[in-house]
Amino acid sequence: MPTSSLTPQTTTPFDPFQEPRREDCPWCGSRRLRTRVRAPDPLRQRPGTFALDRCRDCGHVFQNPRLSAEGIAFYHRDFYDRHLDELTARVLSPRAVRRRHRTAAWRLSALREPESWLDVGTGYGRFPEAAKEFFPYTSFDGLDPTERVEQALREGRVEEAHQGYLATPGMAARLRARYDVVTLFHHLEHAPDPRAELRAALTVLRPGGHLVVEVPDPRCLFAALLGSRWFPYGQPRHLHLPPPANLRAELETQGCTILVTDRRDPHVPLDLAAAVALSLAPAHPLLQLAASPLLDVAAAVDHVLAPLVRRTRFSNAYRIVAQKRLTP
Repeated sequence: MPTSSLTPQTTTPFDPFQEPRREDCPWCGSRRLRTRVRAPDPLRQRPGTFALDRCRDCGHVFQNPRLSAEGIAFYHRDFYDRHLDELTARVLSPRAVRRRHRTAAWRLSALREPESWLDVGTGYGRFPEAAKEFFPYTSFDGLDPTERVEQALREGRVEEAHQGYLATPGMAARLRARYDVVTLFHHLEHAPDPRAELRAALTVLRPGGHLVVEVPDPRCLFAALLGSRWFPYGQPRHLHLPPPANLRAELETQGCTILVTDRRDPHVPLDLAAAVALSLAPAHPLLQLAASPLLDVAAAVDHVLAPLVRRTRFSNAYRIVAQKRLTP
């Protein structure tokens, strides 16, 4: 697969938090781009517009213009601290979130008992907390771009906490070959350079170890149906949404054997409810309260349809399990 630098090209940024718009695909270098969605910040209703372009050749979806390093730091801090937990709680109960983490851990319990495990994008460490039920003798560490990982350490959900990205200079070198399993659950879409993040993940993984990547699927039919109200578009937080074929090819190029590609279990039944919640976000609190039955109905429909949706192109995420080859 051809590669292209992720350094943005052309034009002057209109916002100090955004880099210049680029005219080629950061994944394959094609200049055949089409704007997939253009919308304001759906939760905070601030001035400015965020756009996602899709490459007509390889299908990669990416934010264009992309947030700068300062913008990423600002929006991650602002979004997670003030909005994400609140919105998620409106469409997914804490019980549903815990059940989702337990299901993912149970699916991975077929792996040989690992000695050490790094959960990348761990947040508050909820996945390691759930996974310990199935891997009681495994040491779980956490890495996250936000300070939430420090809270996970304080509350005993991870044994070591690392703040930043795997591709942060010096991070992968410091953790080289320390882990038997590395998980990236809904982390890669936040990474400024997903290829560099994957290379770093394989650097910290021991030969023969397993890499698990879960990402929103930009080919999901809900994306076309709901447009800017499709929650996994995640503007302005999500920078890259690679389709499964691209990610599989990249992992194989970087020395992995693909063991599993799963589109069923990773589906999160929230598309309709989240679209309703995003539509109501700018409304007066009284209107939001009056519309809460509509949100409840949408959430119920999401869950009723989930068994069918998981088997179709409406599934909103996919998971790849890859094994790092013993020899290059």
